[in-house]
Amino acid sequence: MHAWKELFSTDVGLLSVAAIAFMVGMAVYFVRFFLRHIREESQRQAQAAPRR
Repeated sequence: MHAWKELFSTDVGLLSVAAIAFMVGMAVYFVRFFLRHIREESQRQAQAAPRR
């Protein structure tokens, strides 16, 4: 319980929470970014492939 209180009430704790939230946000952004570009590239390749 003391750790939670220190995490949300001290400057260092709040900065740690902000850094963790920023990193999780970056991870979500990059996963969505990469998946979107992978999907778009596979669609482009499927359209450019010669049809039999």
